[in-house]
Amino acid sequence: MTSRPAPRAPRRPGPRSTRLRILEAARRELGRDPDSSLADIAEAAGVARRTVYVHFAGRAALVEGLAADAAEAIRLALAVDDSPPADAMTALARFVLTLWPVGDRYRVLIGLARHELSPERITALLTPARGTVAGILARGQREGTFHTCIPAGPLGRALEAHLLALLDNVNAGTWADDGTAAATAALITAGVDADTAASAVRRLHGTHSTH
Repeated sequence: MTSRPAPRAPRRPGPRSTRLRILEAARRELGRDPDSSLADIAEAAGVARRTVYVHFAGRAALVEGLAADAAEAIRLALAVDDSPPADAMTALARFVLTLWPVGDRYRVLIGLARHELSPERITALLTPARGTVAGILARGQREGTFHTCIPAGPLGRALEAHLLALLDNVNAGTWADDGTAAATAALITAGVDADTAASAVRRLHGTHSTH
């Protein structure tokens, strides 16, 4: 008669998975209530408060952890290797559709950034996206697709403020969007007429959602 092997002891979560669980709980709890305490976040993560301090020295470090995760998500989204867009209008619509889920996931940072992230940190967080947008807008201005009354750099910052304001409304629960309305609004702001913008985004959204 063969003896059965002893059952394995359940694996304890490693430090990385615990850190990610704390960050996920922080994203949810701070989105629900920006004044959530570390004790609230620890409870939501299913860990002791002292465990939070093992990974984050305090609230500021926790918010910085969320910002670092958001920066990495932006980097990965921008690194997606799709075929180059045929024109700037398609490129801008694709950019918004690609980044909108990232912005939606980390929209809690919009409110927190006003008081808990330095201007320099916010710049570092958004610089990769700002550079991409400025390049797309400059291309569209050369192609005659986007208006030229505002240079590409300032126009990109205006688009950024517009999109962040829309995400803030999503965060407040006053609006919801899967990215199509935001992408359409971005094209209109850049100078594309409303019907052309809506048609371009509808066409892109079908193929984009399958990726």
